[in-house]
Amino acid sequence: MDEHIENPMPRIGDKAPDFKATTTYGDLVFSEYNKGSWVILFSHPADFTPVCTTEMSGFATRHKEFKDMNCKLIGLSIDSIHAHIAWVNNVRKLSGVLFDFPIIADLDMTVAMKYGMIMPGEATTAAVRAVFIIDPNGIIRLIMYYPLNVGRNMDEIVRALKALQTADKHKVALPLNWQPGDKVIVPPPTSVEAMEEREKSDYEMMDFYLAKKNI
Repeated sequence: MDEHIENPMPRIGDKAPDFKATTTYGDLVFSEYNKGSWVILFSHPADFTPVCTTEMSGFATRHKEFKDMNCKLIGLSIDSIHAHIAWVNNVRKLSGVLFDFPIIADLDMTVAMKYGMIMPGEATTAAVRAVFIIDPNGIIRLIMYYPLNVGRNMDEIVRALKALQTADKHKVALPLNWQPGDKVIVPPPTSVEAMEEREKSDYEMMDFYLAKKNI
C-alpha cells in the first residue's frame, strides 16, 4: 500500500460523512442510524487484541448510560464480519460482556478512509483509536485520536458527551475539568451595556469576561 495514501480528516463542525456498511447487527446507512440521536463512532485496530478488548468491554458495560443520554454507539475495525462475530462470542463466553452495539466490518477501509482513521505513520492496515461524537443533526462535534498502544478513557468520553449536551441546552461553555453539577461559564458580553449589566449580576466573576453560574 502506498505510504502516501490519501487520508482526508473530517473536522469539528463538518457534516459526518455518510456511508452504508455491514455490521454485527446487520447492514445500516449511517445517516439513518444517526437520525434523531447522538452517535459515538469509534474505531479499534483489530479484533482479538488485548487493548481493544478492554475498550470494547468498556463501551459495552456503559451502553445503558449512553442510551440514557440519547446516544448510540457504533464501532469499527478493518476486520471481516466473521472475525467480529467470533470475537463478540469469545468475549461474551469468557467475561459475560456482550458487545451489544453495531461493529462495522470495514475490510476495504472505505469508512476508515472517510473518517481519517488510517494514519500511515502509525499503521497502513489498522485504524487508530478514533472517537467521533456526532450530534442529532449529523454534525461532528468532538474528535479524539489515540495511538494503537494507548487505550481511551471512558470517563472522559462520557464527560465530553455530557458537556456538549449541557452546552447546547443552556447556551454556555464549560471550564477546565467540568463535571455535571459544577458551575458553567456564561458567554462574555458583546456590548458595553451588557458588560455593565453583568457587573450587577450575582454571577461568580473573576472579571466581566470570565463569569460562572449554576444551572
